[in-house]
Amino acid sequence: MEAIKRGEWRELDDLSARDRALCAIAEKLSATPTRMTEEDWQPLRDLGFDDEACLEVAHIVGIFNYLTRLADGFGLQLDAGTSEASESGLALRRPE
Repeated sequence: MEAIKRGEWRELDDLSARDRALCAIAEKLSATPTRMTEEDWQPLRDLGFDDEACLEVAHIVGIFNYLTRLADGFGLQLDAGTSEASESGLALRRPE
C-alpha cells in the first residue's frame, strides 16, 4: 500500500496482473485523463473486464479524486481515530 501511495507500484514484484492494471488506470486517469485511450483499458479487458466493469473502475477513481480534492479544498482534517487507523493500518471499527 505504501508503494502505491508513493507511486512506486511498478517496482512491486508480488503485485498481481489485476492490481497492476488497476494501478495503471488509476494513475493515468487521475493525472492525465484527457490522454486516456482505448489501449489504456486493454490490460483490464484482457483480464475479463467488460464495459460495465471498466465504467465502474472509472467511477471509483473519479469519486476518490473528487472527494480528495473537495476535502483538500475545504482544508478538512482527519479526526483522531481515522488518522490513527491510517497510520497504523488497522481498520476502523464502529462503536458497539
